[in-house]
Amino acid sequence: MSYRQHNYCLPALTMRCFRQPLHTVLTLSASVGALLYTTSGLAAERVVLRYGILEGSVSVADLTTLAETGKPTPELDSYLRLAKREPQQVQKVLTDEVEVDPVILSQVLNNPLGEVLLDKLGETIRTPRGGAERQALRSALVLSASNDKKISLIETLQKYPTQEVHVDGENLVSAYRQLSDIAKQVRRVFGWLDIFQ
Repeated sequence: MSYRQHNYCLPALTMRCFRQPLHTVLTLSASVGALLYTTSGLAAERVVLRYGILEGSVSVADLTTLAETGKPTPELDSYLRLAKREPQQVQKVLTDEVEVDPVILSQVLNNPLGEVLLDKLGETIRTPRGGAERQALRSALVLSASNDKKISLIETLQKYPTQEVHVDGENLVSAYRQLSDIAKQVRRVFGWLDIFQ
């Protein structure tokens, strides 16, 4: 193939690439990103819950049991009694789901509007030492949505990329609302993408 022929092939190939639906390209990007995060093997094992002046550490497994069965483990039950919280209320907050496409969610969370939303959510769910909340939350939220296009607080905690995550229990309901707001922003900002699918 001569140089001249090669130049003609490259634009044709480029045009074919741009004809691919944007959704497919974004899905591939999110899948590769999620795969890279999940292969690291790092996920939250403990949650430090704070209710006012009361603070206690519980395992993610205990919270998962509560989320799945509605029954707290003895350790979690003791803590919830001290915090004066009903297990069913906590279960509801942990398991309420918000539908969102993980690819579009990733796009929204990687822009200034998304950073504002992550900062607000980072006031309730944060890393042990503070700092890097945006990156940790972005990872946890996108991974939470990657399997079923839904995010919940329990899945977000399960996917949080540090061994320990701190949660302000007083603001758990607020955190759920913030997750819902993120999903609404995703649908509002990127609703036009449905046209191209």
